[in-house]
Amino acid sequence: MTPAPRLTALHIAVVGGGGTVTGAHAALAEKAGRAVADAGAVLVCGGLGGVMEAACRGARSGGGLTVGILAGRDRSEANPYVTVAIPTGLGEARNALVVRAADAVVAVAGEYGTLSEIALALQAGIPVVGLDTWELRRGGRSDDGVVRATDPAQAVALAVDLARAARREPSPS
Repeated sequence: MTPAPRLTALHIAVVGGGGTVTGAHAALAEKAGRAVADAGAVLVCGGLGGVMEAACRGARSGGGLTVGILAGRDRSEANPYVTVAIPTGLGEARNALVVRAADAVVAVAGEYGTLSEIALALQAGIPVVGLDTWELRRGGRSDDGVVRATDPAQAVALAVDLARAARREPSPS
């Protein structure tokens, strides 16, 4: 029996600030979410507001599936664009679940929670693509662990390519 397409689809996490985000960052996240849907991937996020809500709105506008891994225990805390809400009751520790559920991460702007998701992904060998997000330095030198993108379409395309390479999947012709 062949697995359902959603079970084998790439899962791309879009992470970023859950509080008030600028209009520009919300627009980047929404376009990234739409690009995730257009790529046929599942969007994974923390399921709350800000960048997460904008990304989910974009994905849903493209007919995509959105998964929100919630910090709290109540599914009703999810933003209205989450298709599948998974309450954890883990608080910020749920960031590890968001990252581990993804084949690649797109970080849009962000706060300290976003920085933790970037670090968790890089530690786990999960590719991270950044849009106007944290810049990493080690020992006074730039760390290139976060692949930089200039726009949402490029960010998601890079994330998909990196995820496929990590899975050792061929790119579609």
